Amino acid sequence: MVDTRPAGFDGVFAELREVLAAHAPELVVTADEPGTFYLEAPRAFAGRSEPAFFGAVQRRKSYVSYHLMPVYADPSLLEGMSTALKKRMQGKSCFNFTRPLDEGTRAELTELTRRGMEKYRQLGLV
Repeated sequence: MVDTRPAGFDGVFAELREVLAAHAPELVVTADEPGTFYLEAPRAFAGRSEPAFFGAVQRRKSYVSYHLMPVYADPSLLEGMSTALKKRMQGKSCFNFTRPLDEGTRAELTELTRRGMEKYRQLGLV
């Protein structure tokens, strides 16, 4: 099967992976292969047996997705989010990108991910 996805998505994937991977030392990498990067917390939410999902970057056919579960667990993390980043939201905890991030969007996503990590620490998941 021939991969017909735009080559530019490799750069978008790499950039988003870098933002998420900054937190890998405290989390568990469950997938790290071309087009897929997953992180889980070392502990589970209360009452659950499986580790808590933290985030992922996935290269799709027509976009690259950035999943950040802390914003699902605590939607208040999204308060004050810029219109530019909000336009990229798909559902409650996923952001889709088709182009490299501009400096402002990257900084905002980096900060949102950092705050999400802090939330997981507060919840005792990390």
